[in-house]
Amino acid sequence: MIRAIGLIVARDVRLTLRQGTDVIMILMFFLIATSLFPLGVGPEPNILARMAPGVLWVCALLAAVLSLDHLFQTDHDDGSLDLLALGPLPLELVVLAKVAAHWLVTGLPLILAAPVLALLLNLPEEGFAALIISMLLGTPILSIKNKEWNPGNSKTLPDPCHILWLTRNPNLCP
Repeated sequence: MIRAIGLIVARDVRLTLRQGTDVIMILMFFLIATSLFPLGVGPEPNILARMAPGVLWVCALLAAVLSLDHLFQTDHDDGSLDLLALGPLPLELVVLAKVAAHWLVTGLPLILAAPVLALLLNLPEEGFAALIISMLLGTPILSIKNKEWNPGNSKTLPDPCHILWLTRNPNLCP
């Protein structure tokens, strides 16, 4: 079972890196949005230092939202999502494997880029550990809960939270 989860994670990471544009787009957005913030607020180091954690978190959130549509969409389009749902692996584990792969290609690069951008925003040295730990704990949530799902609209795919909830409450499925 662990091998199957690892294969799903490896497949999704490989497919995302093969396309390449998602990871570059996320990092570039994160860099540009964070770099533009001092232009709007002003170059005052004390103000930037106080606002740095919030700015980095908001920019990370917005950057992560850019790639969330691709979490299940490509598998839905080519039919592999149906095969994964019908396979022997429980749907919860499939969803968690896909979320882990999404975090590896979006959340982890954001965490690695955050300290460099924190220097740009004059974050004090004692704030770096708290920033990294909070991003390590918080960025996986950005992959799990990503959008509102309308069960009445067949064109929208559910997010991972809804899939996990519906597998535990199958009588509530539309």
